[in-house]
Amino acid sequence: MSEAQAHRARSTATLDAVKRMEDALAAGSNDMAAHFHADFVWRGNFGCGTKHGLDAFRRNWQLPLRAAFSDRVYLTEKFIADGEWASCFGRIEATHSGAFMGIAPTGKRVAIPYMDFWRVEDGRIRDNPVFVDFAAVLAQLGRDVFAGEGWEAFDRGEKTPPAPSGTTS
Repeated sequence: MSEAQAHRARSTATLDAVKRMEDALAAGSNDMAAHFHADFVWRGNFGCGTKHGLDAFRRNWQLPLRAAFSDRVYLTEKFIADGEWASCFGRIEATHSGAFMGIAPTGKRVAIPYMDFWRVEDGRIRDNPVFVDFAAVLAQLGRDVFAGEGWEAFDRGEKTPPAPSGTTS
């Protein structure tokens, strides 16, 4: 097998491992050990935290997410795999049915955008950097974490974007 063929095969195996995990989690499976190394690390962006190991992932991410958002539908838009790494982006559509970031349940249907990256070792996930756009979720629930200072105001023409002195547009 050539080096290129071996790389393609590794990429395919990595993606298969990730898709099995995603399918299991979407189905509500609690058999995390089948998909993650016991000492894996889930590294979320600010507001999400970092989880060291399966117990912390379940206790401090999976269960709080399930408590805050019911009727979840996972909609992954695109997967990419390269060797032992895979990634995706998509969203979870869910009902805000439990407390979330200090906001009482609203019953609103929200989209929770995410980007996920996984490093697979021995057929299971070892490292999992993640970005979950909690600012977007909070905005859907009526809380602007940027207090009107988000740069979307530039895009809408409501505010003039600053530029370093001496620059021209």
